[in-house]
Amino acid sequence: MRSFDLDALRCFVLGIELGSFALAAERLNRSPSAASAQLKKLEQQCQTPLVTKVGRHLQATDAGEIVLGYARRMLQLNDEAQLTLTNNTLSGQVAFGLQEDFSEVLLPHILGMFSRAHPQLQLQSLVGRHKELFNGIQSAELDFSLGWEGPEAASYSESLAELPLHWYAPTDTHLREAILRAYPLPLVMFDSTCLIRQQATEALDRAGIPWKISFVGRSLSSLWRAVEAGLGVTVRSSFGQPSSVTSLTELPKLGRLRVCLNRSQYALNEVQQPLYDMLKQQLLQHLAYLT
Repeated sequence: MRSFDLDALRCFVLGIELGSFALAAERLNRSPSAASAQLKKLEQQCQTPLVTKVGRHLQATDAGEIVLGYARRMLQLNDEAQLTLTNNTLSGQVAFGLQEDFSEVLLPHILGMFSRAHPQLQLQSLVGRHKELFNGIQSAELDFSLGWEGPEAASYSESLAELPLHWYAPTDTHLREAILRAYPLPLVMFDSTCLIRQQATEALDRAGIPWKISFVGRSLSSLWRAVEAGLGVTVRSSFGQPSSVTSLTELPKLGRLRVCLNRSQYALNEVQQPLYDMLKQQLLQHLAYLT
């Protein structure tokens, strides 16, 4: 029985995620011809085409989807083994924070892999709003945090990407139409300190669309549930969007928000840096679908 080439699998996964093997080759510091050769080798091993072209982008075939699932699992185990072998002496404590938009997607994977690789390392995570995380960085209670860029800038910050904001309504057609017919437009939002709420209301004001706050949530999950129930529309990025809501194009166009990793100090120590790098890597991998 033949063994799959992990480098070829990594190139295949990244090519599908980015929609381009040229971009995958660039990300992996390889030539486009080398990436094409790896894909061809993988297809020969599988004895079936793994990708098909849809417009200007590449898409996995049915067989490719099967290989994609196995490839991600194999690469995760490989990376976890590498992490364990190269950093098996880490011990101490790391405290980091995430905004809810990112926590459900990133936190389980990161905590699981890092904890298994470093059983002597104590991890503390805080999922909170922007102000709470910012205060944690300023007071050094958090070593680093991931979230939206706010009006107040952290002393040490790394900007990773800008994500577009979208309007969201229930997937249920009748509920969605009832909300759009309502006057004034009902909104499901956080409190008035929320950066995204400010963008939403300013866009409606510029378009001359009357609005009212129909629901104020304390957590992101409560916002999604309120929208699903038909209490109004909300605004978020598509990161972590649940299947119970759908994006809208009928309302005014919104801006973008910058995603940042903030640090309590310029240079992280040998315990903090590996987790910081993993969080950054996982975020960028998921952003490949959105940007």
